[in-house]
Amino acid sequence: MANSATPPPPVIEPGRSATREDVVRLLNTVLGLSVEMMNADRGVVIFREAEKYEIMASKNFPPDKTPTLEELSASVIDKVINTASPLLTHDALTDPRFDTSASVILHQITSIICVPLWNDNEVIGVIYLDSRMNRQRFTEDNLNFINIFGRMAAIAVDYARSYGELYDEKQRLQTELRTSWTFEEITGRSARMLEVFNLMRRVMNSDISVLLEGESGTGKELVARALHYNGPRRDKSFVAQFCGNLSENLLESELFGHKKGSFTGAISDKKGLFEIADGGTFFLDEIADISPAIQAKLLRVIQEGEIRRVGDTDALNVNVRIISATNKELKAEVDAGRFREDLYYRLNVITIDLPPLRDRTGDIPLLVRHFLSRFAEKNKMPVKKISPKAVQALSNYAWPGNVRELENTIERALILAEKDTIDVADLFIPEAEALSEKPKSLKDYEREIVTKILEDCGGNKTKTSEILGVSLRWLHYKLSEWKKTQNT
Repeated sequence: MANSATPPPPVIEPGRSATREDVVRLLNTVLGLSVEMMNADRGVVIFREAEKYEIMASKNFPPDKTPTLEELSASVIDKVINTASPLLTHDALTDPRFDTSASVILHQITSIICVPLWNDNEVIGVIYLDSRMNRQRFTEDNLNFINIFGRMAAIAVDYARSYGELYDEKQRLQTELRTSWTFEEITGRSARMLEVFNLMRRVMNSDISVLLEGESGTGKELVARALHYNGPRRDKSFVAQFCGNLSENLLESELFGHKKGSFTGAISDKKGLFEIADGGTFFLDEIADISPAIQAKLLRVIQEGEIRRVGDTDALNVNVRIISATNKELKAEVDAGRFREDLYYRLNVITIDLPPLRDRTGDIPLLVRHFLSRFAEKNKMPVKKISPKAVQALSNYAWPGNVRELENTIERALILAEKDTIDVADLFIPEAEALSEKPKSLKDYEREIVTKILEDCGGNKTKTSEILGVSLRWLHYKLSEWKKTQNT
């Protein structure tokens, strides 16, 4: 057996999807090695699909002629595929198993080795080698070797196909992400939002550090993702880490990774998120909450592009774009001595200030339509309408939770509303509840005011009467009257 075979080239070039040509090239490489090792005259790789045979690779046939099944022993190929067993014959012309094989007689085929190709416990084809000169060309050892080789080839083919499918899926998901995180996903036409969009367009194609400031729920991560997926790093990782309410040790391990044995519980090496984000974008949410020690390490990452795992002495180089966010005024944190000034200026090359929803109420009708459409699709429901009074109630509300609270309100209303149109009562927000009630009478307001002041005074009726400017007798009379009304 010859041992001069060289290893096959890579099936697929990095960064490219597998094609039929890739699989054929792989099969031709495998077949060439098989023919050389077995000293065969010629060989083919055949796939079967839906009872049809197709020659995927061939060796030592005339270059100007495509081989056909008629030139081979079709009976051998059928037998190997149907029995899922390898086959060896030293002299097919005298082998009683092939007395009726016209191709064996016509082409004077003597020695044959044919082994099945497997995929998920199913025979998908064969490797077929033959010799028309030497009746003792092939041995049992040859058969065992080529049978194992065939199984390895089938695995390689399956890998090539799977790689191609995964690559195609990755490309599809990246395209979907780029579509999902376009600026159109950040809804708004107000002057404040137009300023945000303008800044985003100016910085998205650079590697400049961006600081996003704004209240919780204003969409800071949404902006960070849009900057990443519309920028030059779109094909690399986007990694987000919430930095608030995490202990220093836990956050350090998450960001920078650790070496095995560096602390109790470190049972193996662990990559940090900076390593995972290498080449891409790292979004650090609530950056104002990190400790001074983490601030120093983060400054080194930005200045030197280096990280060091916890417990390690070697530095690793990383290349990441940092987008940070905070719901605090970071300059005030610097002035108070809680945040490093040098790190602040490294992070705050460009600041994008995201306005609270109460400062852009004109965007609420647009946001409502956007969320209704999105959540109807997500929940596989028809898109519902919303009444003008409901929109007015939404516009009047202060939205302490900002866009995130509006988003949750609309999804809840879409699911719980029994009619095709969402009304004020379906919103479950304070202003909406007030608008959904009947107008209150003067007596109702009188009772509300008295009850509220009495509660604020801890039930002290004398103090309550003094604040209200009424007699204690009047207060007792009213409380008794309201109690009787409540009991009837």
